[in-house]
Amino acid sequence: MGRRDREPPVDVSIVTSGHDVADARLHRAVAAFRRAGLQVEVLGLGGPGGGPEGAHLRTTPRRGPVGRLLLALGLPWSARGAVLMSLDPDSAIGCAAAARLRRRRWVADVHEDYVALLRDRPWALGLVGNLARAVARMATAVVGTADLTVVADEHLPPTSTRSRRRLVTRNLPDNDVLRPVLDAPTDGLRAVYVGDLRWSRGLKPMVEAIALSPGWVLDLVGPLPAEEEAWLGERLRDPDLASRIRAHGRLNPSASWRVAAGASVGLALLDDTPAFRDAVPTKVYEYLAAGLAVLATPLPRVAPLIAASGGGQIVRTAQEASDYLTGWARRPEELQRLRRAARRWAAATLDGVAEYDELAGEVLRLTWGEGKAAA
Repeated sequence: MGRRDREPPVDVSIVTSGHDVADARLHRAVAAFRRAGLQVEVLGLGGPGGGPEGAHLRTTPRRGPVGRLLLALGLPWSARGAVLMSLDPDSAIGCAAAARLRRRRWVADVHEDYVALLRDRPWALGLVGNLARAVARMATAVVGTADLTVVADEHLPPTSTRSRRRLVTRNLPDNDVLRPVLDAPTDGLRAVYVGDLRWSRGLKPMVEAIALSPGWVLDLVGPLPAEEEAWLGERLRDPDLASRIRAHGRLNPSASWRVAAGASVGLALLDDTPAFRDAVPTKVYEYLAAGLAVLATPLPRVAPLIAASGGGQIVRTAQEASDYLTGWARRPEELQRLRRAARRWAAATLDGVAEYDELAGEVLRLTWGEGKAAA
């Protein structure tokens, strides 16, 4: 009897050629699937230590553009699930073909505008950029043919008229993951950033804001591309700054928020890029739910959200961010007022578990049928 014959059956295979298995949205989806009683496997990048609990993991190292494309086209053929779930534009194309020919159901998770995102990538130039845009356009068209198309925000393509079935599942936080921050006492003057650390995500203004704010410490949690890592290393040759900025690298969601425990401020100083302009960064929701005061740049949807929550301030420059940080150091009661407002607003407004459980219910119906899902 072969090894595969001895393995338990799999209901859902999450297939990604571009995401690390530590990805927070992936973790939230797996947690919801497991709550619904589904058996899950994840085929993705990185090391198994960062993967979600309760899922069978098969990981592979990151590859170059050609290697990634080959991975995206090949992984769906080794997936064992009755339902395939793609997380990237290239894996969506691979899953579309494999699902049709292998008679599997297919869920396409679209959490970014694929075409707009490429305008934020410095590598997307010349032949490589043209190829990436072609894949992005093809994927945007093909994800609408999935049995279920899941989008992370209402504005993301494809529209309902271009999808067989479309479900909006926002990147809302899971309070169980945020529990270390909610329960922790404040640990001095400390800010945190959780997410990718590319230039467009505000690495430079965050670092410079801390440099201008004596006594403040910043924890950076997330992967650093080579150019950004080199710049940060050079900047941290300043002994004072090196003592106040800590880069932790990529961590899974639970470990990320354990690092954030004790912080009082969350930073989201993103550039106004095409990919971010119509979006609400996940970290803004997470900071508010964790009861952190938020300093964010005036993106069109972020600014009114911060105003409605009463849980932070909008800033345009590192100097403006520093002005608030230094002011809060002198007036801690103002910082505490913002943090209380953030937590109250999030408790009344955000229910990430419910949205992901709705997704799990839809996948359950695809896997087992209407009768079993309703049981």
